[in-house]
Amino acid sequence: MKAPRLLVIVTLNLALLSAPPTTLAQETGKTSRIGFLSPGGAEQDSFLWSPLLDVLRERGWAEGRNLAFERRDAEGDYDRLPDLAAELVRLKLDLLVARGGPAALAAKRATATIPIVIWGATDPVSIGLVASLARPGGNVTRLSDDQGPELVGKRLQLLKEVAPRASKVAVLTRVPPSAASYMNAYEAGAQALGLQLRYWRLQGPDDIDKAFTAIIGEGFGALDVTYVVITWTHRRKIVDLALRHRLPAVYWHRTYAVDGGLMSYGEDEREVPRRLAGYMDKILRGAKAADLPIEQPTKLELVINLKTAKVMGLTIPQSLIGRADEVVR
Repeated sequence: MKAPRLLVIVTLNLALLSAPPTTLAQETGKTSRIGFLSPGGAEQDSFLWSPLLDVLRERGWAEGRNLAFERRDAEGDYDRLPDLAAELVRLKLDLLVARGGPAALAAKRATATIPIVIWGATDPVSIGLVASLARPGGNVTRLSDDQGPELVGKRLQLLKEVAPRASKVAVLTRVPPSAASYMNAYEAGAQALGLQLRYWRLQGPDDIDKAFTAIIGEGFGALDVTYVVITWTHRRKIVDLALRHRLPAVYWHRTYAVDGGLMSYGEDEREVPRRLAGYMDKILRGAKAADLPIEQPTKLELVINLKTAKVMGLTIPQSLIGRADEVVR
C-alpha cells in the first residue's frame, strides 16, 4: 500500500519541478512581480490599467493574489529613465514592461535577464532593441504600434486631403526622429506629396509658443503632432494654438482629436490592453521573450473633429468623413 503512495508523491514532485515558473506561482501562491517603466505619467496611461487588469484576470492573474505591479514614471524627464530602470531591476522582477523607445533602451541596458515587453517604441530594429521583428532575440519582445514609419505617409496624406494648398508641413516632436527608416518614411511621404518638412524639437512648454511663432512666421500650412510626453501633457495648448492660427493638424492619438484637435489617425487604444496582456501572460507562463514575434496593430482608427473644422473654416471632403471611424460634431 505504501509504494503507490510514494509513486504519487514522486510524480507530483516531478510535475512541480517541470512546470513553468508562473504555473508554480499560481499553484503555490507565489506572487509574480511586474515592473512598468514609462517616460510619462499615470494620466497618459490611464486608459490602459482597468482593461489590462480585466484581461489578465480572465487569464488567471489577479493583482493582490498572484500578481503585483511596480510602476515608475519619469514624468517627462527622460534623464531619469536609467535610474528608474535600475531601481526596478533591483526589485527582482519577473517581467518588465517599458513604454516608448527611451524607456525601452533604459530597460535593456539595465538587465539582460529579466524579460522585457516593449510598448510604443518606434523602429526597434534600427535603434538596436531587437534583432528582427520575427525573432526579437535576447530578453526583449515588443508590441508593434501606430507610431511606426509605415503610418507616417498616411498621416501626411490625410493632411494633404484637408489642406490641399499646404506645401510645407511642420512636425512637432521631442527630438527629430533618429531611426533611419522613420526619417526615410517622412522624407518619402513628403516627396510623394510634394511637401516640404521641418521638425521642431520640444523639450519644455516654452518651446511650444516659440515653435508656433516660427511655424506661422515661416509660412508652414499644416502640422503633424507626434505622440510624445510633452505633446500629450500640453495637448490642449497645442490644439488651441493650432485653432487660433487656423493651422490644420493631424495627431497620433484619438484623445487629441476628442480634445479639439482637427483629426487623429492611430491604433484603436482599446486593442492595446488585450494585446499587452497576451504577451504578459505568455511570458509569465514560461515563454521566452526572444521567441515571441512582434505583432502588428489589428485596428487603426481615424477620428475627425467637425466642430474644429467649422471654426477653422475648413471643409472636410465627404469621402474622408465617410472613412472616419468617429466624427466629433
